[in-house]
Amino acid sequence: MTYCVAMSLEKGLVFAADSRTNAGVDQIATFRKLHKFMMDGERAIVILSAGNLATTQSVISLLNMRLNSDQPNLFGARSMYEVATIVGSTCREVIRRDSGQSQGNVDFGSSFIVGGQIHGERHRLFQIYPEGNFIESTPDTPYFQIGEIKYGKPILDRVVDYQLPLKDAAKCALISLDSTIRSNLSVGLPLDVLIYDTDSYSLANHHDVTDQDAHFHALGEAWSQGLREAFAQLPDVEW
Repeated sequence: MTYCVAMSLEKGLVFAADSRTNAGVDQIATFRKLHKFMMDGERAIVILSAGNLATTQSVISLLNMRLNSDQPNLFGARSMYEVATIVGSTCREVIRRDSGQSQGNVDFGSSFIVGGQIHGERHRLFQIYPEGNFIESTPDTPYFQIGEIKYGKPILDRVVDYQLPLKDAAKCALISLDSTIRSNLSVGLPLDVLIYDTDSYSLANHHDVTDQDAHFHALGEAWSQGLREAFAQLPDVEW
C-alpha cells in the first residue's frame, strides 16, 4: 500500500508521496512513487504511482524506454491530455500482458496521477485508473489521491481550494501524509514532495523528507497539539 496526493492550483502544482511498499508485516521495502520527466524550457511532467509494484515499475520502465522511439511517448506528446492517454494505454498494455501469464489470483491493478505542463498550454492534472481511463482536475476539484486515501482526506477537504498558495498546499499535503502514517503502518517515510510553479518548466523544487527531518516532525506535532486544543474548547453536549 502507499499514499500519494497531488493538487492543481492557480499558481501551479504540488505532488507528495510516501515510499513504503509491503507484502506482509515481514516484507517491507522502500520504493519511490514519484517519477519525473523533463525537457528544459519545454515540458515538465510528474507521475505518481500506487498499486501492484510490478505493474507500476513496468509502466514507468516502458515510458522511459520509449522516450526517444517512434512510438507515442512523453517527450513527443503535444499536450498533457496526450500524456495521460499514453500513460493509460501503457498501463493497460502491462496489465494485459502480465494477467495473461498469471496462474493465480493476483491483482495487477495500478493507479497513477499525472501532472505537469507542456509549452503552449496551462498546467494540468489527471488521475488514471487501472483500466487506463482518466479524469482531469478542475478548480472545483483541485486535488487527487491514490492508494490509502481515507486518513489524509479530511484536511484536504477542509483546507484545499484552487486559490491556495503553493507553500500552504505543500504544508497541507505533509499533514495529510502525517495523518495517514499515524493511522496506517503500510504508509511510511521517506516522502517525496515536489512543488511546481506554473510556466517554470522546472522540477528542481523537489524535497526528500526522511525520519530525520525536524521540520516534518514539528509540523506533525503542531497539528496534533492544535487538534487537542481545539477539541478541549468544544462545548459540552447536554444529553
